[in-house]
Amino acid sequence: MSVPTAVSAPLPVLGRDVTVPLVTGGEVAYAALDYAASAPALQRVWDDVAAYAPYYGSVHRGAGYLSQLSTDLFENARRTVAEFLGCRAGDQVVFTRSTTDSLNLLAAALPADCRVFVFETEHHAALLPWRGADVTYLDAPRSHGEAVATLERALADRDPHGPALVCVTGASNVTGELWPVRELAAAAHAHGARIVLDAAQLAPHHPVSVTDLDVDWVAFSGHKLYAPFGSGVLAGRADWLGAAEPYLAGGGASRRVARRADGGVEVEWHQGAARHEAGSPNVIGAYAIAAACKALTEAGFDTLVARERYLIEKVREGLAGVPEVRVLSLFGDGAPRVGVLSFVVDGWNSSHFAAALSAEYGIGVRDGLFCAHPLVRTLLGSDPETQGECGAPEAAPGETSLNAVRVSFGAGTPDEHVERFVTAVRELVRDGARWNYRTEGGRCVPDTSAAVA
Repeated sequence: MSVPTAVSAPLPVLGRDVTVPLVTGGEVAYAALDYAASAPALQRVWDDVAAYAPYYGSVHRGAGYLSQLSTDLFENARRTVAEFLGCRAGDQVVFTRSTTDSLNLLAAALPADCRVFVFETEHHAALLPWRGADVTYLDAPRSHGEAVATLERALADRDPHGPALVCVTGASNVTGELWPVRELAAAAHAHGARIVLDAAQLAPHHPVSVTDLDVDWVAFSGHKLYAPFGSGVLAGRADWLGAAEPYLAGGGASRRVARRADGGVEVEWHQGAARHEAGSPNVIGAYAIAAACKALTEAGFDTLVARERYLIEKVREGLAGVPEVRVLSLFGDGAPRVGVLSFVVDGWNSSHFAAALSAEYGIGVRDGLFCAHPLVRTLLGSDPETQGECGAPEAAPGETSLNAVRVSFGAGTPDEHVERFVTAVRELVRDGARWNYRTEGGRCVPDTSAAVA
């Protein structure tokens, strides 16, 4: 496959020169193909953070120069993120710890008697926060049209006068497939419901606009957007957040605190984003996210998407040439996706396969159920009573694996990494592992006490 002229070189990321040892001897450049879990930091982000670090100071709490500079930087980061997400006038950007934290914050802000609708295909971060609400879990659809129709039927059966929220992913963290977000948003609004977009897997790969998609909120994580330091974002409508009790009670969320005559404490909480950002904010994490937003915008999503599609096709064509490999999909082989693919291999337990990729080829992938247990079990047709996260017995030839392998990549992935991955898959399927492995702590690891297989 030739590289299209529109496809650029990968963006520089940290770790691109790291070498790792192989059990068979020697070292090799590490191929980081687990972007869907945590993407490597962009070099640009790291450089921006390093330049700011000597000027680090407290935010919103100091009269000194460094404190004022840090406060300005923190609030400018908020504006950068709002622009990156195409937020509407009046939308709020709240800095959180992660997508999980963002969705739990929104769950804590739901109005009384709010009904929540979520597909079983969601990541646990979107599947689980709504435990205090009346939740309807929707079956996995097999097409975009079925997804919209399933949601419409569910919404039609609810009380149209009560509050409702739909939660949906933009791109699956298991299959990488894109979801019809704009159509689902239209269906939700037509039935008087609101919608929150889990953009953890979408935002690093495609432009995300709150306005264009017409979603009410969007959540994503910095560590998937090439920005380390444990920060995330919840952006969108202010009314439910402003009416809710603060997510965390403490300094920063409180505008005024006074003792009452009866000995208690009277609190007036802030309005705006500060209401849900109690404590000292993660200013470096927020700045890193803003730096990543700028870097991706300046690189141009058209260029980034073109390169990623090229890499996706290299991986898909390579895996298609190995009959023992089955790529997992909800919407079919031709469905558009981001750089995330999960698969099973006949005759292999996925933990063993992933361990061999790492130990013998220096390739880092993910194996297991990917914090999306219902979806992976649906795709594998497996029994949850016998399903193992890792380290389950090897499947017999022709048998469905008890878990899956996930390969994921993005703006920093060079061609060589995906080429080495495809070659490694072919060789492992054809020749088997060159080393002996054992289960330790629920994971398959190289048996360093044993001779080469």
